[in-house]
Amino acid sequence: MTEAWPDLAGRFRDGVHVLALRVYYEDTDAGGVVYHARYVAFCERARSDCLRLLGLHQSTFEEINFVVRRMVCDFLKPARLDDLLEVHTRFREMAGARVEIGQEVMLKGNTLFKADVTVALVDARGRPKRLPEEMAERFRQLPES
Repeated sequence: MTEAWPDLAGRFRDGVHVLALRVYYEDTDAGGVVYHARYVAFCERARSDCLRLLGLHQSTFEEINFVVRRMVCDFLKPARLDDLLEVHTRFREMAGARVEIGQEVMLKGNTLFKADVTVALVDARGRPKRLPEEMAERFRQLPES
C-alpha cells in the first residue's frame, strides 16, 4: 500500500478482501464481453493484493511459494467493457500446507463469476510445506474493515 493510492491493493470489509477492477478493452473479446480466462487473472490479482495488505509480500518469500492446486469455476453472467467490478476474496479454511479460498467477481452486488480455490504452500523443490504459524495467524485475524 502506498500513501498516494491507499486503496490500490483493495481493502478489507467485514473480513473479506475487496479489490475494485475496471474492465479494459484488453480483457474482452470482439463483442466487448470479458474473455473467460480473464476472470482467473482477476482472481489471481485479488489474492496477490490481499496478501500484500496482510503484510505478506510474495517477492520477499524465500524458498516458499503459493501454488494453485485446484480451482473450480462457475461463470454466471458476463462482464462487459468499462464495467467496474469487485473481486471478493474469503479465506475459508487452512490445514497443513493448504488454504481454501472463495472468490467472487461482482458487478453492482450481482455475482458474475465464482471460484473455489485451493492453494498450497510449497518449498523450492515443489514439496508441500506447512504454513508458518505467523502466516496462518494473519489469515485467521483478517481485518474487519
